[in-house]
Amino acid sequence: MTETPGHSRRTRKSQKYSRKHIWQCGLVVGVAVLAMLHPVHSFATSAPARITLGQSVVKLYGPWKFHTGDDAAWADPDFDDSAWESLELTPPTGAHDDDVGLTGYVPGWGGNGHPGYSGYAWYRLRITVVAPPGAALSLTGPPAVDSAYQVFVNGRLLGGSGRFSAQTPVVFSIQPRVFAIPRELLRVNQSAVIALRIWMGPWDLGDPGGGGIHIAPALGESNSIDMLYLMQWLQTVRGYVVEVVEAAFFALLAVMTCGLNLFDRSNRPYRWLAAALVLTALFRANQAAFFWGQFETVHAFELISVVLLVPFCLGAWTLAWSAWFQLREMKRIVGAVGTLTLVYVLAQVLTRSWFHGILPHWIAMTCHFIVTLIRILFVLLTALITYYGIRQRGREGWITMPAIVLISIGQFAQELSEIGIRGIWFPFGTGVSRTQFAYAAFDVILFLLLLHRLRLFAQRLRSP
Repeated sequence: MTETPGHSRRTRKSQKYSRKHIWQCGLVVGVAVLAMLHPVHSFATSAPARITLGQSVVKLYGPWKFHTGDDAAWADPDFDDSAWESLELTPPTGAHDDDVGLTGYVPGWGGNGHPGYSGYAWYRLRITVVAPPGAALSLTGPPAVDSAYQVFVNGRLLGGSGRFSAQTPVVFSIQPRVFAIPRELLRVNQSAVIALRIWMGPWDLGDPGGGGIHIAPALGESNSIDMLYLMQWLQTVRGYVVEVVEAAFFALLAVMTCGLNLFDRSNRPYRWLAAALVLTALFRANQAAFFWGQFETVHAFELISVVLLVPFCLGAWTLAWSAWFQLREMKRIVGAVGTLTLVYVLAQVLTRSWFHGILPHWIAMTCHFIVTLIRILFVLLTALITYYGIRQRGREGWITMPAIVLISIGQFAQELSEIGIRGIWFPFGTGVSRTQFAYAAFDVILFLLLLHRLRLFAQRLRSP
C-alpha cells in the first residue's frame, strides 16, 4: 500500500455546533465557477471569476494558473501570470485516492504534463467573492498534496504544511487545515489572488500521477468551512484507525506469547514470536502516528518504518516460525537470517530519498536489485521452513500453515501487488487493504494456536 508516505499541523480545539450548523453541513456544496478568458496575452485582459457565498463552501477547482519553479514575486496579486499554463482540479464523479479513500482526488502535475519533476511549483487563482456583509471567511488547505505547501492570499502568507525555513523544506504528513482570511485581504466584490507554493520531495516520484495538489482547497463562510474541516479529519482518522486496532491486537498477542514462555523454558520459540509480534505492532502503529501527528518527518518515517522495521519484521517472523517448529537447522537459519537482514537494512539506507541526486544512479539501482533479491530469498526461506515444519511436526505443521500464509500476505504485500493481486477495497468509502484483512484473520488464528498450546501445558501440569 501506499500507502505515505505521505507529509507542522496544529490540532484544532473541538467545537460544539448547534442543529443549525449541522443542517448547514448537509448543504455543503462543491461548486467551482472559476474561468479565465480564451487565449489571453496580458494580465489586464484576464477576468476574475465571481464566487457567491452564502452559508456554503466552494471548492476551488480552477482552472488554476500553474508554473514550475520558484519565485517570491509569484505571490504578488499584481504579477502577470497570463503566460502560465492552466490546470484543472475538478475530480471525476466518485473519485478518491487509492489509499484511505479521500474524496475529490485528482492526479498531480506528474499526470498533467510534468512527469518525473520534483521541486517547487506554484498555483495561482484570481477570484471575486460575493458574500453577506461582515461574513467571516476561511480557506481549507488542500488535504492531499505532494509534499508540502504554503498558502498566500493577496501576497500575505497565511500558513501551510511543512517547514520552509531552509532551502529544502522539512516535510511532515499532510493533514486537514483551516486558514482564517483577514477581512482586509479578501474584500467582498473585489478581486483577490490565492496562491499556493508547493514543494514535492523525491520520495513521491514513484507515483506517475504524483506532484502538487490532489484535492482542491475550499473557500467559504467560517462555520461551514469548520464543518468541512471536521469531515476531512474524520476521513483521515477513519483511514488509519484499523492500523491502531491491529497494532493493539498484535501487542496483546505478544503478551500472551510471553506468558506461554513461563510454561516452556526449554526452547525459545515464544521469544522470537513475541519479538515478531511487537515489531509488527510498531510498524502498524507508526503508520497512524505519522499521518495523525506532526512529530515525525518523512525522513524519520523512512528510517523507522522502511529502513529498520520492514527488514527486522521479515527476519523476526522467519526466525519465529523456525523456532515454533523447533527445526534442527535452527542455528544455520539464525545465521542466514541475520546476514540477510543486515544487508537488507544497508541496501535500504542507500535507496532512501535523502541520497537522491547525491549517489550515482548505478548505486541506487544496485541496491534496489539487492533489496528485491533479499525479499525473494525470504519468500523461499519461509516456504522451506513451512515445508520442513510440516515434515517434522506433521499435523501441527498443517495447523500452523494458515497463520504463516496470512502473516506472509502482509509481509510480502509488495510482491503480491506486483503480480497483479488486488491490494485494497473501499467498503463504506474507507480504504481497507489486503494486509489488514489478512492480519485480522491471522490474529484470530494465532490466538487459537496459542490457546491450544496453553491447554496442552495445563493438561501436562494436571497429569500425575
